[in-house]
Amino acid sequence: MKEVARLAGVSLGTVSNVLNQPEIVATDTRARVLEVIRSLGYVRVEGARQLRGWASRMMAVMVLDLSNPFFTALASGVEQAAREADLGVLVCTGGHRAAETERHLSLITSHRIRGAVLASGEDIEHTVTEFGRKAVPFVLADHHTSHPQACSVGIDDVSGGQSAVRHLLEQGHRHIAYVAGPDSLRQVQDRRQGALSALRQAGIPSTALTALPCTDMTVGAGKDAGHRLLGLSTRPTAVFCANDLLALGLLQALYEAGLRVPDDLAVVGYDDIEFAASAVVPLTSVRRPAADMGSHCGRMLITDTTPGLAHEHSHLMLRPELVVRRSSLVTSPVRVRPGQG
Repeated sequence: MKEVARLAGVSLGTVSNVLNQPEIVATDTRARVLEVIRSLGYVRVEGARQLRGWASRMMAVMVLDLSNPFFTALASGVEQAAREADLGVLVCTGGHRAAETERHLSLITSHRIRGAVLASGEDIEHTVTEFGRKAVPFVLADHHTSHPQACSVGIDDVSGGQSAVRHLLEQGHRHIAYVAGPDSLRQVQDRRQGALSALRQAGIPSTALTALPCTDMTVGAGKDAGHRLLGLSTRPTAVFCANDLLALGLLQALYEAGLRVPDDLAVVGYDDIEFAASAVVPLTSVRRPAADMGSHCGRMLITDTTPGLAHEHSHLMLRPELVVRRSSLVTSPVRVRPGQG
């Protein structure tokens, strides 16, 4: 910093202000200092900066699995918010198992990272408890919380489940399968609740929804569910899947069995990941604004952890949107077909 100050013809304090509070430095002076910084290749040492009381320029995001495009989009949204604030992001994967939470917390605290966005998982309450115990600021993503010291951004999955099944009912279906993920996931429960609500509002008994539970929400699990579906004595005419990966696996099983979508079986997914629109049969899906949710969470965390900024903890609920494509659009009246009862 002394070399930068000497070559730019300014004080050491001015260089510090350019790096940490650039808005208070005159435009011409700031440009001159930045040009010297670029020419020297100067990089400040963040560890030393933090020892002097400055807030960390890194934040974290903890997601279940980056192989799921939904979580990739969420992390990208967090990164976008961080980039706008000239911050970096540490991405932690592996869910919220106790051992993983302990490892992630150790990294976050040892590197004095300012806080974390926590994507909801099966053991999210344990993660929340541990972050609170360590006094690490956090924002919950894809989950609503009443925690007094945290913000949250959720998605109304009950509404999303309603819109998916209401659409299938409008297409004439009266026997629908629900390919579900682990029942311990709140999102899976909410989507099922929404599906049952749509049936109830249409005056159709809940027995019209056949549950096909899965232990994972992956393409492989969806393909396995497809095989089980094909083995049912009375086959539904439509399927609502708890996420798009399950739906894509289901489509594989149907294709291999020689069934046509949507003529033999209509399919609706959930999340509207990038691959949904490019499937062999473009997939109708309930779009969850993952990137927007990540951006909201990132901005909430930045505001909460920036000294001098007023912040009140808030809880935002985003609404999903049904995106209709060919996989659910029936071109002829739905009827009971051979092998369906």
